[in-house]
Amino acid sequence: MWTADEWKDYELIEAASKEKLERWGEYILVRPDPQVIWNTPRKHPGWKRKNAHYHRSAQGGGEWEFLDLPEEWSINYKDLTFRLKPFGFKHTGLFPEQAVNWDWFTGKIKGAGRPLKILNLFAYTGGATLAAAAAGAQVTHVDASKGMVSWAKENAIASGLQHAPVRWLVDDCVKFVAREIRRGNTYDGIIMDPPSYGRGPGGEVWKIEDDIFAFLELTSQILSYDAAFFLINSYTTGLQPAVLSYLLNTVLVPRFGGRAEAGEIGLPVTSNGLILPCGASGRWEPDN
Repeated sequence: MWTADEWKDYELIEAASKEKLERWGEYILVRPDPQVIWNTPRKHPGWKRKNAHYHRSAQGGGEWEFLDLPEEWSINYKDLTFRLKPFGFKHTGLFPEQAVNWDWFTGKIKGAGRPLKILNLFAYTGGATLAAAAAGAQVTHVDASKGMVSWAKENAIASGLQHAPVRWLVDDCVKFVAREIRRGNTYDGIIMDPPSYGRGPGGEVWKIEDDIFAFLELTSQILSYDAAFFLINSYTTGLQPAVLSYLLNTVLVPRFGGRAEAGEIGLPVTSNGLILPCGASGRWEPDN
């Protein structure tokens, strides 16, 4: 498992009774997690001094209970700064487990010995975009949500990267890639974090089980032949690491060579030293 274990401002304190006890900077949050299926007792005192608690509804969705939490605050990961705020469906605007992938591809960018063009698709609030830009890459950031792109820009300002070479685009990712093929544009590294289900700005429907293979084939056409890496993330239950590995070995390896691997990504749990799985990632890199 690939573990995001270099955080200072984030901590998964305990996972018990279907919920996570987390420290985000100086604030303690309690959130449900579908991976926490065990009913172990809650031992840490943080459960009783939480700042906010997201309660899952039996009918689906849920709502926040705010006890002592600001509307917005920030945390750091190494040289990056991220603005956080609680919003619908338990999220804060950041997935801390992705830091293990940021570290992986920033190593590729810094070690390339040349400027790299990176494409970040379904780019959300820009964690991967900022990590790539801070490593020296030129980044194209694409997301269908205008609000998420605006949030990502604010994270760039907070991180001192407002003048970094980043293109911020509100667009449907499938349509954008198709246009890049027609333009003849290519990228030295591609990152994608496709949702399980979503709609584009024009109402385009995305369902990952139906669309990911065709989209991966499409996107492979804009990966440069001397590319440094390709990364795909999944939080969809059916797309386990072996599926991501199969996809990359079917689409990328025959065309570009190199090697593909996939694994779970996770966060260390402070209370017991175990790792909580948080999703899956597939990585491709060339032979060196």
